[in-house]
Order: sequence, then C-alpha cells, then structure tokens
Amino acid sequence: MDGLTAQLLEQLAAMATAEMVAVVFAVLYLLLAIRQNIWCWFCAGVSTAIFVYVYFAANLYMESVLNVFYFAMAIYGWVCWRAGHSGDVSLAISVWPRRTHYLALVAVLAMSLLSGFLLQTYTNAAFPYIDSATTFGAMWATFLVARKVLENWWYWLFIDLVSVFIYWSRGLELTALLFVVYVVLIPIGLLNWTRDYRQQSAPLAV
Repeated sequence: MDGLTAQLLEQLAAMATAEMVAVVFAVLYLLLAIRQNIWCWFCAGVSTAIFVYVYFAANLYMESVLNVFYFAMAIYGWVCWRAGHSGDVSLAISVWPRRTHYLALVAVLAMSLLSGFLLQTYTNAAFPYIDSATTFGAMWATFLVARKVLENWWYWLFIDLVSVFIYWSRGLELTALLFVVYVVLIPIGLLNWTRDYRQQSAPLAV
C-alpha cells in the first residue's frame, strides 16, 4: 500500500460520523441536482446544517457562517423550484444574459480583493485571495442553481477545480478527492441541463 492510499484511509478513519453523513448528503445533493430533482435541496439542507455544527466545533467559524448561508439557500432553492411546479412541469432552466454574468464576476472580484486583503493583513489565512474568490463565487453559483440558471455548472467547474488545488496543498487529500468527484460529475450535470434546456426551448411541432 503506497503512502498516499494509506494517508487517505487514515483520514477516512479519522472522520467523525457527523462529517461523514454531511459528505454523503452533499454528494446526494449534487446527484439529485443533476436530475433536477427538488429533493436535492433537502439533502443540501441536511448536509449544510451538519457542516455548521462540524465547522463550529472545529473553531472554523467563517466556514460555519458560510454553511448557514448555504442552509438558507437550500430553503430558497426549495421554494423557487417548488413554486415553479405546475402539474408535472418544474421550474424551467434559463440562460441569463452575458452582461449579468460580467457584472456578477466584477462584484465577486471586488469582494474577493477586499476580503483577501483583510485576511492577508489581519489573519494567517492560507491563499487569502483564492479562498475568498472561491467563497464568493460559490455563493453566486448557489444562487444560480436555486434559480435554475444553466451557467451555474461552469462556475462550479472552475470553483471546484481550484478547490482541489487548495485542499491538496493544505494536506487535505480526502477532501480534495471529494472535489475531484464533483469535477467529474459537473460535466454530466451541464450536459443534462443543456439537453433539457434545448428541449424546452424547441418549438412545438404543429
């Protein structure tokens, strides 16, 4: 058994039950989101609620606060998707104008620069600017999922690729491996949502 495998197994054995449950529900969230199943938001709510506790117990207060936001977005996503139901028709997938995404990216960049500067100046945070960018980007991408905006998958692909680098660099190989799974699943979600978007946008045959 090589050193990397042994290290991954050691991290897995050290994971608390609560954290393992949170990870399982996080994966279920993504799998159900790919299928546009509204129960993805229930899984997201369970996962983020547990992560609030896990991170708070580990004195990772900002991560805990971020998961409070994710929990609120799980409720918002459920409401949005539920409100979009009419019989068997769910909330339609939409594509937002490029200008909206440009403005959002500028806002994310501005907040990341400010947050990164504060973290670099007043804390010992690792990768303060990159970490800030992935955090604010993830908040925006989560909102896009709640609104069923197709482009959310492109945001998540970039965010999760960067997250793999961050966690691996910090020696969190198991967490990095989880994000590798996310990266593998994201193209599937993008393809499925793109196919459904084209089908719903196609003119009905007369």
